[in-house]
Amino acid sequence: MRQAAARTTIPDQQRASTGISGLDDILGGGLPANHLYLVEGTPGAGKTTLGLQFLRSGVQSGQTGLYITLSETGAELKTVAASHGWSLEGIEVFELVTDEGLSPAAEQSILHPAEIELGETTRGVMSAVERIKPRRVVFDSLSEMRLLAQNPLRYRRQVLALKSFFANVGCTVLLLDDRSAEHDDVQLHSIAHGVVRLEQVVDQYGPERRRLRLVKMRGIRFRGGEHDFNLETGGISVFPRLVAAEHRSSAEWAIVSTGTPALDQLMGGGLARGSNTLFSGPSGVGKTTTALACVRAALQRGERAVYYLFDEGLGSLLVRSRALGLAVDEYLESGQLRIDSLDPAEVSPGEFAHMVRAAVEDGQASAVVIDSLNAYLQAMTGEKHMLLQMHELLSYLNQQGVVTILILGLHGVLGDMNSDIDLSYLSDATLLFRFFEARGSLLKAVSMVKSRTSAHELTIREFRLGAGGVEVGEALTDFEGVLSGITSYKGQLPLLGDSDGAGA
Repeated sequence: MRQAAARTTIPDQQRASTGISGLDDILGGGLPANHLYLVEGTPGAGKTTLGLQFLRSGVQSGQTGLYITLSETGAELKTVAASHGWSLEGIEVFELVTDEGLSPAAEQSILHPAEIELGETTRGVMSAVERIKPRRVVFDSLSEMRLLAQNPLRYRRQVLALKSFFANVGCTVLLLDDRSAEHDDVQLHSIAHGVVRLEQVVDQYGPERRRLRLVKMRGIRFRGGEHDFNLETGGISVFPRLVAAEHRSSAEWAIVSTGTPALDQLMGGGLARGSNTLFSGPSGVGKTTTALACVRAALQRGERAVYYLFDEGLGSLLVRSRALGLAVDEYLESGQLRIDSLDPAEVSPGEFAHMVRAAVEDGQASAVVIDSLNAYLQAMTGEKHMLLQMHELLSYLNQQGVVTILILGLHGVLGDMNSDIDLSYLSDATLLFRFFEARGSLLKAVSMVKSRTSAHELTIREFRLGAGGVEVGEALTDFEGVLSGITSYKGQLPLLGDSDGAGA
């Protein structure tokens, strides 16, 4: 068995950092050095930026970089670099097409232009490499060479010649291709040591989404699948696809208080660490305020928390929290609590998972609230397998021992209610909020309908928000039809408002 294990062990290889931490993570440390790689993507996908980051990373480690361009001028490359706040110092830019090459004196008509131009292009590349002796090379772009070749066989031979030449001189090379061929260039895939594909998708609303995928990578283990990335000022940021199984921990199981004793009793003790609880109910019933009360209780225990706000504005949330005696301003100022107000149309699933990981691993957050899932998931209808991605994120949080609260709004106020999203199977516990009518007033009720972690009450309790925060009353034993919203009263049970004369 040991011999078999030894045969499957992949030997260590010298790596060349791409200059993009997320991409290096996907690759398990960077690109294996001294090989030729294909980076393909449509115009605007980010190929040039990736190439420049790759060369700049080499300069920082003392490696000479060469950018060979057939499609862009040196001035255009400097403009691209300047837009990111970069300098091309230490990077040699070699333009194969110059003003001299476009002059009338350079034209001839005896031989086919492609036969001469392709050979001159290849010789020009080799000459520049021999003169500069770079360790890293970016060749931009193969589409120009493909046009010069005009013949698939001639084109393949030239690429093979370049690959052999670069291997002999010890270069790590990125070949950029804009996928202008009518069909995917499978032959080119077979020549390259690895293939990185950049994609951008424009939905009906919002900015374009960008994804990265390693089509192949010889000799190393890498994280497959699609990975979200952003192209912004400062370069490319890649967010590796979250795999919960890679982040197992030995977090201790425990029950913590919600800050409301009666609610703890209803839930079978409170919130369980390493689990997620779904707060479900119609708009305005008190889900967000209850979640904020739970977060405040965690902060008072000395824990750190992060609240992701997709629906409500931060200002209105803070005003309401103060009015209900749940002010969290001091925790925000100290950094113990972070509230991130996010635009769901601007945040990709990969970026959001990256934010949550950073909050838990770097910020030491032990409580996380996502408010609400409706806005987050509905704004990303064009994304692939959103529920599976959410499942992976929740599994990761559970493994880290985090108390997670998910807020899900239901349609309607009374009667039958439903949601566009079914997350009941993902939640470890479900706290259900309802409006109901009684004594000519609109009242609220709360019940625990599911828990995988504790033995909870099966009762329905009255619930309200007041100056003292969250209040939970006795079980509504004298009422029938509370969950349907249309109740019938069969006793003398006092309600929360009876003591102060208020209706609700």
